[in-house]
Amino acid sequence: METNRISNEIYGILEDEIVRLKIRPGEVLSENTLCKRFAISRTPIRSVLQRLQQNGFVQILPHKGTIVTPICLQIASQWIYQRLAVECMVLRDFIRICSPTDVAQIRYIHGLLQENEKKLYEDPEHFDINRFLTVDLSMHKIWFKATDKLYLWDNLTRPQADYSRFIRLDVMGGRNVPDVIEEHEKLIQVIEEEDLSAIEPLLERHLYGGVRRMGGELFSEELQAYFVPAKPVELS
Repeated sequence: METNRISNEIYGILEDEIVRLKIRPGEVLSENTLCKRFAISRTPIRSVLQRLQQNGFVQILPHKGTIVTPICLQIASQWIYQRLAVECMVLRDFIRICSPTDVAQIRYIHGLLQENEKKLYEDPEHFDINRFLTVDLSMHKIWFKATDKLYLWDNLTRPQADYSRFIRLDVMGGRNVPDVIEEHEKLIQVIEEEDLSAIEPLLERHLYGGVRRMGGELFSEELQAYFVPAKPVELS
């Protein structure tokens, strides 16, 4: 039991570091280094690495070692598609039952995002990517909680090798901050005005924003190493 607890803790630490891009795609995870870092034997470390491989975060290559996987844009896009489909339904349900207290809570969280935006412009080098993302997601979580759909929310936002890292890349340097602030303001208007017809186009723009913002940068020298190379188009 103690070994399982320790293995779970180590897994959680490494998964979090990979998701937060502290350990970047293509980096090698050395068993020896991990054994020394966590003061533990090879057996539980190998178990952790195998679990990370099962969840798509690393690839164990015989005679080469364990490599952190690149991000697959195709899979990340499918996660966005799934989240869009579910969240549109949930937001419609929320608008039908939301209370003034719910709206006030949403506006409060939006104010926190605006404070983060101010900090970004005042001190861009110390902009807290993960803090901004946490606050951003907490606003969306409100309509899942109010409609008793937290199981769906937890599944949509659980750490995932491709989507979780992709959205953090989008936050790097605060590239998505102005768009997120503007789109959240529009979401609040949609909720207050009960404009069900505006939900899907607005959420689609919001959730696919990273793909739009990074665009050609995905194939730049800086980011190319983060992603699975795109397959060439076969001409008939």
